[in-house]
Amino acid sequence: MSQAKASEFRANDYVVYPAHGVGQIVSIEEQEIAGLKLELFVISFEKDKMTLRVPTNKAADVGMRSLSTPDVISKAMDILKGKAKVKKAMWSRRAQEYEQKINSGDLIAIAEVVRDLHRADDQREQSYSERQLYEAALERLTREVAAVSGADEGDAHRKVGDVLLSRAA
Repeated sequence: MSQAKASEFRANDYVVYPAHGVGQIVSIEEQEIAGLKLELFVISFEKDKMTLRVPTNKAADVGMRSLSTPDVISKAMDILKGKAKVKKAMWSRRAQEYEQKINSGDLIAIAEVVRDLHRADDQREQSYSERQLYEAALERLTREVAAVSGADEGDAHRKVGDVLLSRAA
């Protein structure tokens, strides 16, 4: 995955911020902070009702990137079709690894988390923490699929759900 340079981003672009998922650059502004003039990306995460300001020179360092290409989306969908790979490590260790994958911002890693934590109706119940991680990964995945395909999140959610159900059949 290539680290994008600050100059690649423009106002109204959709970007992926690893810790928060898909957001839209509302503007690029200059602010004086502690006597230093900083150029900042103002990123809006509409669904979370949150605005984030990221220094343009730190965008690559924090892992901010452009939306995935349709090729990466289809590769993520292929991963969802695969068989879950659940390690035999303790849950706390696995949960930590899942959390890191979700916060990496890497769509392929997020798809792996969704695949590994997805439960079909006939499988055992998920624990609360398992469900929380699954829903966080699923939300990140569907938001990016929606942003790349230009569809709304509901359609993207159904598309991902259909792929997961086709795996179970």
